[in-house]
Amino acid sequence: MSNKKSEEKKQEQLSEEQKKAQTEKEDKDLQEQDNQSKKVEEEKEEEKEIVNEPTAEEKLQQMEDKYLRLVAEYDNYRKRTLREKMELSKSAGEDILVGLLPVADDFERALGHIDEANDLEAVKEGIELIYGKFQEFLKQKGVKEIDANHQDFDTDLHEAMTKIPAPEEKLKGKVVDVIEKGYKLQDKVIRYSKVVVGE
Repeated sequence: MSNKKSEEKKQEQLSEEQKKAQTEKEDKDLQEQDNQSKKVEEEKEEEKEIVNEPTAEEKLQQMEDKYLRLVAEYDNYRKRTLREKMELSKSAGEDILVGLLPVADDFERALGHIDEANDLEAVKEGIELIYGKFQEFLKQKGVKEIDANHQDFDTDLHEAMTKIPAPEEKLKGKVVDVIEKGYKLQDKVIRYSKVVVGE
């Protein structure tokens, strides 16, 4: 009996090993099939890529399209900036002129009363007020007077109209008199001072 049992056990072990071997074999077969199907899919993809790759003529056409679009965009940009520059140049001085209008109004009022005025001091005071208002306006716009009188002569700021013998030794090579004031806008000279230089 014990022999029978041991044989049955052997049979069971053998059948389990066979089942295991069978499942391993099936797994391997499935794995190989998967690998083969992946290879086939990859080959198909490569073929599609080769088929979908544009020809030289198509590439050239695409590049021409891109070039034409870029040229059109640049042309539009150039026209737009030109139009903006023209509009700016037309209205560039507008704010300055608007700022000068109150000064012009003050001058008109002063001229209207000048014939009736008997007090010369009041007229003088009115003109000084208008001049002060005008100077304040220039200052707000960044215009500054160039200080020239008794300064060293500087060709970057001054324009010598004539030379005269210096009245004092310390005025040699310096500005003796200012004929016409010079002005700067921010740090740029917009009008040179016309001066007389001592030598």
